[in-house]
Amino acid sequence: VQLQASGGGLVQPGGSLRLSCAASGSIFEIDTMDWYRQAPGKQRELVAGISGSGRTNYVDSVKGRFTISRDNAKNSVYLQMNSLKPEDTAIYYCHAAIRQRYSDDTIGTFRGHWGQGTQVTVSS
Repeated sequence: VQLQASGGGLVQPGGSLRLSCAASGSIFEIDTMDWYRQAPGKQRELVAGISGSGRTNYVDSVKGRFTISRDNAKNSVYLQMNSLKPEDTAIYYCHAAIRQRYSDDTIGTFRGHWGQGTQVTVSS
């Protein structure tokens, strides 16, 4: 199973970006999908999450500016980021809880998988 994130870049304060993350491989089921971020010198923090049923949660600092969504048919999660601020600058990582189907047709338990990270820089 692999998670491939994309969509980062350089944007001016007040601008917008949309991050995408697609899971691929021998996937049986995906539960929660999340976006984390890590700024230089800081710990990785959970930015937003979405459950399999579509329930969402956000860190207080992004509420009203960021929107997380998912497309189950595409095994994908998105993060629409509006009104970006310099303090949003970080590497953004997607994460998903995934059950794999193995070659002998058995189904594994839910395990966390990480994407490779995409840089978001907010600067004038």
